[in-house]
Amino acid sequence: MKILIALTSHDQLGDTGHKTGFWLEEFAAPYYAFKDAGATLTLASPRGGQPPLDPKSDDPSAQTPATLRFRNDAEGQALLASTARLETVHEGDFDAVFFPGGHGPLWDLAEDAQTIALIETFHRAGKPIAAVCHAPGVFRHTRKADGTPLVQGRRVTGFSNTEEAAVGLTEVVPFLVEDMLKAHGGDYQKGPDWAPFVIIDGNLITGQNPASSEQVALALLKA
Repeated sequence: MKILIALTSHDQLGDTGHKTGFWLEEFAAPYYAFKDAGATLTLASPRGGQPPLDPKSDDPSAQTPATLRFRNDAEGQALLASTARLETVHEGDFDAVFFPGGHGPLWDLAEDAQTIALIETFHRAGKPIAAVCHAPGVFRHTRKADGTPLVQGRRVTGFSNTEEAAVGLTEVVPFLVEDMLKAHGGDYQKGPDWAPFVIIDGNLITGQNPASSEQVALALLKA
């Protein structure tokens, strides 16, 4: 089983002067779920190399068993530091693709032509596509073969408006994940704020928030 993990290269939180990137738990928990299941993993990002880590996800209060395991994993850290450029990877080399969240993807992956084309190619091939928290934002410009939005008529979830309001970034992000999914015809569903919530609809697997990351990964493995 070969899985592509596609991470953000964006590190600026709008014009706030603060940093963003990917959320550590949303990478670490799926990384170990995949690795422990024997999957072959390839990490990629738009710019390649070390993707930026959202500093808030490195706070002591945000640590989980998976993030602590990663902090002591020299091999995993070396792999993360040397991601491939997304333009060099091809759908045919993988069985599935996974997108960790963090606010970064809203700025780059959601707008990146290479990422959009890659998702559409995975979808046409019927391969599993999974995204958690803010990462369902990558579906913003993706289309089915008939030109309609990829999420149209599909049950999906992602970081909710109430969760975004709780972290005080409603006016900072370029778009709200929940609103975007609804505007593109997605059947958006959510659970309680900050609790694990995962939706599986065909080859689309989406999770609402950081607490959903491991369950999204396990659903992807099952698919």
